[in-house]
Amino acid sequence: MKVRKFAAIDIGSNAIRLLINNVIEEKGKKTVFTKSELVRVPVRLGEDSFTVGEISEDNAGRIIKSMKAFQLLMEVNRVEKYMACATSAMREANNGMEIIQKIYKEAGIKIELIDGKREAEIIASTDLKQLIQKDQAYLYIDVGGGSTEFTVFNEGMIKTSKSFKLGTVRLLNNMVGEATWKKLQDWIKLNTSDTEKITIIGSGGNINKLHKMSGRKEGEHLSYVWLNAQYNFLNSLSYEDRISELGLNTDRADVIIPATRIFLMAAKWSGAKKIHVPKIGLSDGIIKSLYYTDTP
Repeated sequence: MKVRKFAAIDIGSNAIRLLINNVIEEKGKKTVFTKSELVRVPVRLGEDSFTVGEISEDNAGRIIKSMKAFQLLMEVNRVEKYMACATSAMREANNGMEIIQKIYKEAGIKIELIDGKREAEIIASTDLKQLIQKDQAYLYIDVGGGSTEFTVFNEGMIKTSKSFKLGTVRLLNNMVGEATWKKLQDWIKLNTSDTEKITIIGSGGNINKLHKMSGRKEGEHLSYVWLNAQYNFLNSLSYEDRISELGLNTDRADVIIPATRIFLMAAKWSGAKKIHVPKIGLSDGIIKSLYYTDTP
């Protein structure tokens, strides 16, 4: 048996994450991926990038310190290969490239700026394909802080995919107009109208948290009815109560509401009654992509 270590760094609009995975190889057996370490730092880059167009000096300093810490954690964990990706907040900031260069200079971490299409490709490297059954239709939704990726699967294949600037941090800062919601509505209806029954597959920190809060076992779906009731319940609580009574992190207690709204609207417009929540996402996709690229 051989245990290898790979790492993924996801620089999102709401938080920065380091995921270290053990990759267990054993002759004659399927490769096993298990989480070794997960570190999440609540640096909300989107609040800078989407409102004033650049990342503040304070947040730039926090990113650099985080990357230095990540570099040390990868070193002591003996990570053999890593990949770091930054999404919409860093991409849209006027000083994004400047910060990326500074991170490389000070922390030695090389960061790749990716768009929605590349993000969807990386996520496709996860176990997503194993969930897709050929006789069913699916709407896959990955909710982020700056944007949300939507992909329609039909007959086991990707029918179409699109990224919308409809992220939780943008919604919190009232930066999403009715026109964007209308475009999403039209797109979903156009691409799901020919399916009698469709199921949503959701990913992202918020839907994972909602699934955990529901008390359902791994693999059990959320219903539209439950999600709608939970949305109303969360809205009835103050931000402070969501932290003290529900135990939500300070940077989760606000974004969870707009994230839930995105899933509810998508379910309403597509006619989906079920939301599956597998443990997949950008970080998992990076690990799988690194491993399968590296392994013949």
